[in-house]
Amino acid sequence: MTKRTSLKLTDERQRKLDRASAIVAEDEYDDPPMSVVIDAALTHLVESEQNIDDARGEFDPETIQAIANTSVIGLRYRTSIESKWR
Repeated sequence: MTKRTSLKLTDERQRKLDRASAIVAEDEYDDPPMSVVIDAALTHLVESEQNIDDARGEFDPETIQAIANTSVIGLRYRTSIESKWR
């Protein structure tokens, strides 16, 4: 990962941040800082990968794949977790 000093906020990225902010907010009047929203999203991604790995012994691969596939995390049947992001 390349470290950058600025974050360009495209319209789509701003919409995603607004949706994520609403999820992270304690109530409709809370406006969490962007750093809190980004930290929550990163934590969710890391924990999701761990949850998928933990579920492998408990659930069949088709169920895990049907529930856990997103535009960011892609699962190959019975093999591995792959990032679809880039």
